[in-house]
Parts: sequence; C-alpha cells; structure tokens
Amino acid sequence: MAYTRKNVAKLTREERRRFVDALLEIKRRGEYDEFVRTHIQYFTTDGESGLRTAHMAPSFLPWHRRFLLDLERALRRVDSSVTIPYWDWTRDRTTTSVPWREDLLGGNGRRADRQVTTGPFAYAHGHWTLRVGVTDGKFLTRDLGRSRDPIALPTGSELERALEDPLYDLAPWDSTVSKGFRNKLEGWGSGRGSSSWHNHNRVHRWVGGTMLGAASVNDPVFWLHHAFLDLQWTRWQRRHRGARYLPARPPGPGDPQYGRIVARHEKLPPWDVTPDELEDVSRIYRYV
Repeated sequence: MAYTRKNVAKLTREERRRFVDALLEIKRRGEYDEFVRTHIQYFTTDGESGLRTAHMAPSFLPWHRRFLLDLERALRRVDSSVTIPYWDWTRDRTTTSVPWREDLLGGNGRRADRQVTTGPFAYAHGHWTLRVGVTDGKFLTRDLGRSRDPIALPTGSELERALEDPLYDLAPWDSTVSKGFRNKLEGWGSGRGSSSWHNHNRVHRWVGGTMLGAASVNDPVFWLHHAFLDLQWTRWQRRHRGARYLPARPPGPGDPQYGRIVARHEKLPPWDVTPDELEDVSRIYRYV
C-alpha cells in the first residue's frame, strides 16, 4: 500500500518530532553522511567531462527521485511512520515560515558567520556536525533571502511556466536549453545573477549557506525542497498525459552529448534502475 508525503505545513507536532528524530538517528549512525558523499560524487556540470546524471541533464528528476527514496527508506528503518515532507516555497515564503521553526529545521544563520544556532540541527547541540563537504566548515549555515543582495523565492507563476511546457526535455540536453519542463524546473537560465536562476536553483540560493553547492545535502531542507520538485514532476505528468522522459534513445557517436546523458531505458548510476522505471511511483508513495 502506498504511503503519503505531506506538506510540511500540515505536519502535526508529533509528525515533526518523529521526522527530526529519524534524521538525527541516521546521522548518528553515519548513514546520513553517505548521502552527502553521493551527491558530491554525482554533482557533474556541463563543463566537466563524462556522464552527467544528477544535474544539468534530463535525469535531474529521476536521479533525485531515487535519491529521495533511498533517504526515505533509511528514515523508515528507524521509524516506519516517517516520510519526507515537502516545502511549498510558492506559499511558505518568509524566513519565519513553517520549515524554519524551532522544532523542525531551526532558523536563519546568525549575522556574524551564518551559523544556525536554533533548532535540532544547531552545531552547539552536538548532533549535526558536518563531516563531509567541499569546505572544512563543521556547522550548518544559512543566509535566508541573501541579506547582502536580497533575492525572492520563486513564485507560483514562475513554477507554472515550467509546468505548462508539454515537452520533458530536448537537445542539447544540458543547462543551456530554454524550452522543456526539466530545465525550466531545474532553473538554469541565460545572463548573470538572480535573473538567471529559476525555481530549483533559486531556492538553493535563497536558503544560501550550506545549501550552495555540491554538499547542499548537509542542510535537511534539501529533502523538503526536492520532495516539492518531485511533486511537480508528478503534476506535470498528470497535466500532459502520455508525455515521457526524454531522450528515449541515447545520442549517437559524434553528438556532443554522446556518453554524457542517460536515455529512458539506460541504467541511472549509481543505481541499477532506469528513468523509465522511475516515471511511475504511485505504488510506493503519493502526495497529499
């Protein structure tokens, strides 16, 4: 029977406690840091050689769907009642909105060094030391809204721009495409600065601190953000019946993307699963 993922704003106090406790337990066991390592390992950009799976590629959505499932399974081994909630950043848009409460993710970082000092993931509590990252920082940091150069979270209309596109993705299958649902949701745009970041990318920058870069998994809000993106893929599929993951076939020799992206029926590293197999997860979970 499928379980449910809920809007974080709808969680009861007990559900919030159980979710936090399960996260802290897999962190204590050392399991959580493996998720950080995996995301860093597969954070390959357009400018790098080799296969791209997690970002700047069609497999952005199925890759993170499977990543979420792995984290959720780890949490549910601790507490079978726990599922990953989603953060609807088109509605809960302030620095004091539901995710940033004392009994959930804690709040913004302090002005001096952006260290998060409130909530269960504050460094001072001794339960959330950062051990895997691209810097030597030990504590969680945030700069909600980017105080020195403010930006706003994406709006519902910006999200709608992605959802209304009937095509999943298209050549050249990277961060430069201006059409297609995948990149409109992932959020790579032209130009510089805030105007070039949309939806997924803009949220990472709005949270700031630890959420910037390959080690963003160190901030638990990563999972709430990506659960909301996963929900958008489900909504897009419902709106555009019959629309599928693209490309259906891998690019051939001579194509700049040959060997660099995952086609619909190819295995999606690091798992033995294809995007095709991840398009329908209705038997596993649903959103409410």
